[in-house]
Amino acid sequence: GPEQAASALEAVSSSLASDFVQDLPTGITAAIVDEMRSDEQADLLSEMPQSDADAVLREMDPGEARDARELLAYGADTAGGLMRKEFLHFPTGSTVGGVIEDMRENADSYADYAIQYAYVLRDGVLVGVLRLRDLLFSSKSSPVESVMLPDPIAVPVAATIDELRDFFSANKFVGVPVTDARGALLGVVHRASIRQAQSERAEDDLLKVSGIVGGEEIRTMPLRVRARRRLSWLSTNILLNVISASVIAFYEDTLQSVIALAVFLPIISDMSGCSGNQAVTVSIRELALGVVKPNEIARVLGKEASVGVINGLVLGLVLGLAAFLWKGNMYLGVVVGGALAINTLVSVSLGGTLPLILRGLGRDPALAAAPILTTITDLLGFLLALGFATAFLPLLTG
Repeated sequence: GPEQAASALEAVSSSLASDFVQDLPTGITAAIVDEMRSDEQADLLSEMPQSDADAVLREMDPGEARDARELLAYGADTAGGLMRKEFLHFPTGSTVGGVIEDMRENADSYADYAIQYAYVLRDGVLVGVLRLRDLLFSSKSSPVESVMLPDPIAVPVAATIDELRDFFSANKFVGVPVTDARGALLGVVHRASIRQAQSERAEDDLLKVSGIVGGEEIRTMPLRVRARRRLSWLSTNILLNVISASVIAFYEDTLQSVIALAVFLPIISDMSGCSGNQAVTVSIRELALGVVKPNEIARVLGKEASVGVINGLVLGLVLGLAAFLWKGNMYLGVVVGGALAINTLVSVSLGGTLPLILRGLGRDPALAAAPILTTITDLLGFLLALGFATAFLPLLTG
């Protein structure tokens, strides 16, 4: 039935929920969406093709459809896009007894509300907050104005997810009212909604870093969709790899003279890339959680460079020793070990700061950081190894 189906869809991501309802008749989908919370309605409808979403909205209850359209008009990562329309509100002039009686009579309707507070409005403008405990311990004949907390804290409808995160970090509220420019109450944003939105943003960034573009992927999706989401990243990467390979072509004579370098080149590029991608992942996650800001490049660079020096020296020594033991040539060990050590330092430093630079430029760091880092570390790794080998060529071939 619609109510149970709505509960099931609210328990999964909105993209999966959209996939589940795509083959249902419009009327059935509308009946299910009617039973969902307003914020969940907006999330589901925003994932559907525009024509399908419009068709569902036309079939929905007019009041539910009006609320859903209002939420869809706001940015997904703003207070307007994250707020719920389900909240208790009463006009000035109401009494404590009247509020309590209304809550009793409409208990079934209010069952899905996350009730911690009720709000007092004067011509739609927020003027106070009622705590349930104050209602229970006050005289029924008392006007709500004498019980409410006046001049309540509210957030503007355009507040960003980062601003909301900072707000809830500074205030131990379960939820906060959302108002427009004149102070009219539009909805309520809950702390749990901000945590969920941050988690979804971090998960989306992780998918992009992994090279899956376009959102969540599961193996029951159509083959062409899954292939397209992966190819959009891989096709760019192959062009960047061609650029990296051109360095090898430039040093072809050196490589032919010291054929052992061919064994170590992929190790140098891969290990440096892995080290850099670790730093990229940490920075993207911290950006998503608001732990770092794009203007903190110097601090992040200092932290990551320290890690890069230590890891570069350790990895360089290990690889250099392996090269020496294999060929018995100390200079081969110096060439490959030194190249790996320097490239690891650069890769880790760049990996930590590149996401911040891209975010500061208004670019998506999750999508762009990994290909850029891979190209630079491959280029530099090949250049360092083959450049050092060219400089030490008589000692390597003697």
